[in-house]
Amino acid sequence: MARGGQGLARVAVVVRAGAAPLWWFGVFAAGIGMLLPGLTGRRIGVMAGAALFILAAVVVAYTRRKRYAALVRSAARASKQDVLQDRAVTVRNWRRGHRWWLLLAFVAALGSSFAVPAAGGMLLAGAGVGLWLKAGWLGRRERAEEALIWVRVDWLGRRAGAPAGKPVKACRATGVAAGDAAPGGARRR
Repeated sequence: MARGGQGLARVAVVVRAGAAPLWWFGVFAAGIGMLLPGLTGRRIGVMAGAALFILAAVVVAYTRRKRYAALVRSAARASKQDVLQDRAVTVRNWRRGHRWWLLLAFVAALGSSFAVPAAGGMLLAGAGVGLWLKAGWLGRRERAEEALIWVRVDWLGRRAGAPAGKPVKACRATGVAAGDAAPGGARRR
């Protein structure tokens, strides 16, 4: 790393990193949960799961939006010495930092299927959809500002997954062509 520069990770990529694992773990847990009759029965389990899916998606998508918006508005221009982290590295760091939490959530979703079939899995899948929605919202903000938003890697926390946490004091901005991820954190085509 150049003297005076910092490692920077894309905020939208960090947000989006958990979406796919939560979605797929949720889908698998709900599918397996459908095989079990449960205490409440499949029909009640699926209806409760649908409500939990919607609730989780909305809560996750709208949580901390004011904090993200404030960070986006106050973003300073990144310097030439700053090192931009690749999308794949950011995603890998997030998933490594959260692998045990993901596994624990999957096991809990499966276990809950003995009581309420499919509900736990649908809750996980809803959280994944909420993260996709939040990343999409961040992408629209980045397009409107015509700047990609980055955060210092050392401020992301131990598990590399808190782009709007307390340690984050400010963000950096680059042009929309910087890095290997499109606005919103998706792979650049």
